[in-house]
Amino acid sequence: MNSRDYEPVNRNRLYRNPRRRLLAGVCAGISDWSGFNLTALRVIVVLLAIPFTAVILVGYGLLALLLPKTPADLYRDEADEEFWRETRRAPTDSAANLNGRFRRLDERLQRMEKWLTSREYRFRNELDD
Repeated sequence: MNSRDYEPVNRNRLYRNPRRRLLAGVCAGISDWSGFNLTALRVIVVLLAIPFTAVILVGYGLLALLLPKTPADLYRDEADEEFWRETRRAPTDSAANLNGRFRRLDERLQRMEKWLTSREYRFRNELDD
């Protein structure tokens, strides 16, 4: 058994993404974690590397060594991955979206309960029997 068996997968953690990597997957991981455009992030890193070469190289190297690779079982499917990416990008919007969905479900349940407890429902049930 490894330590991962006891530790739940954290979808909000920063990982390196080896599937979308050019070098070590650090930029791809930051892009996945922050929701920032991957190509734009790579361009920014290259542009910043011109005046700050040592800082960028050391920082990238440290992140490549310290960040774990993205676990294979992090997401169930593409929809799950997209949901978590949107949640990280705009958590308040996601919470508002979930609140709206729960409100609509609650209203629907209330209408169903009202129908099931109505006289008309009982009357139709008795006629059907």
